[in-house]
Amino acid sequence: MSSRRWVVNASPLILLGKIGRLDLLGSLAASLAVPQSVIREIGAGSESGATAVATATWAQALAVADVPVPASVAHWDLGAGDSQVIAHCLAGDCVAVLDDGEARACAQSHGLPLIGTLGIILRARKQGLILAPRALWSNRSCRQART
Repeated sequence: MSSRRWVVNASPLILLGKIGRLDLLGSLAASLAVPQSVIREIGAGSESGATAVATATWAQALAVADVPVPASVAHWDLGAGDSQVIAHCLAGDCVAVLDDGEARACAQSHGLPLIGTLGIILRARKQGLILAPRALWSNRSCRQART
């Protein structure tokens, strides 16, 4: 388990929600935070239905208020959720949970530790929390998302 707080962006939440494994986040991190901007992105996204509602509800329990975004992050012109995840991590000793390539580049340029959805799955496998990563992707809702 990581001793640092993980600040989670929308895409890892949405993907893990689709496969019914949001629990992996809590199993791998000492604590979790989800900025309000991220929760708004989940609610406003193209994904709708019971899974999106359940994911947003789950994330709401971990909600933290948005913070000012430093100019060094704002100039990257990232989405609100990405910017908030990075801003929160800059304000504390946190791990950024991001999938977007540009957001990951921004986080790396600021020297922030980060992990993405694939890293979460691999870490969960290494710790014995899942038996086979491939089995996660055979989930019906995930197959539908890929088509």
